[in-house]
Amino acid sequence: MKQRILLGATIAVVIASALAGVACGESGGGGGTGRTPVVATTVQVGALTREVGGDRIALTVLVGPGVDPHNFEASPGDLKKISSAKAVLRNGLGLDNWLDGAIRNAGGSTKVVTVTDGIELREGSAEERKDDPNAKDPHVWHSPANDKIMLDNIATALAAADPGNAATYRANADAARQRFDDVDKQIRALIDGIPAANRKLVTDHDAFGYFLDRYGLTLIGTVIPGNTTQSEPSAKAIADLEDTIRREGVKAIFSEGTADPKVGRQVAADTGVRIINTLYGDSLGKEGSGQETVEGMLLFNAKTIAEALK
Repeated sequence: MKQRILLGATIAVVIASALAGVACGESGGGGGTGRTPVVATTVQVGALTREVGGDRIALTVLVGPGVDPHNFEASPGDLKKISSAKAVLRNGLGLDNWLDGAIRNAGGSTKVVTVTDGIELREGSAEERKDDPNAKDPHVWHSPANDKIMLDNIATALAAADPGNAATYRANADAARQRFDDVDKQIRALIDGIPAANRKLVTDHDAFGYFLDRYGLTLIGTVIPGNTTQSEPSAKAIADLEDTIRREGVKAIFSEGTADPKVGRQVAADTGVRIINTLYGDSLGKEGSGQETVEGMLLFNAKTIAEALK
């Protein structure tokens, strides 16, 4: 009789434990992990979200490292992730307009948060403003000051999706803000080492405006007109750019690793300047590269620019 009682008690404990495990898995919604499912549209928003959410979220990043967000199309698997997410975090400002169609196709009513809200925006390029007079430059993450605003917005969004971990998200965001302050100081020291006459550059497209504004660098011109990689330069535009490079004494042309450097190489060859094709503009580095975080990418870009312009 005593053995039967012990056996029954053991079974009851096992069942209770199993039910508790199921409940925990369902409460988080992260595929049974107990973590809150969150979707970020771009690799930069994803990297910042990872710093805030840590292991409390199950994060899906739609546009991964090395992928140009201007050309992205959501897959059926992406639509499933979007429809089941507790929060979808987007960059906005035209960079991830494809999300609107993806959400419609997913058939969900997921809470979407634009994490760039509250940032003081630069005007879009003259090329973009031809089509939209109110166009803004979407590459906001190239300034640590903007990244800190994005971190705050992400912490607020995650707290709304998962109130039980709100304090953790706020603490993580505060710690990340401090890291960006440290990186900001390091970048300023690097740029200060560039002679004032050399602080001008040409890039493949206009993706670095927030960085240049913050650190006192001057953009002389771009190989591709506008804020996206989808435009095509005319022969006259290339000739005018080459004349400007010679006149201004530009030391280098900077190209992104995700962009086609063909035209940039031709301009460099015609003008006799160096071309550096390792900057991160629309993407981040792969895991383990040191540039998979936004702050790591910013510091890498700053070191690359400073070394080329000294």
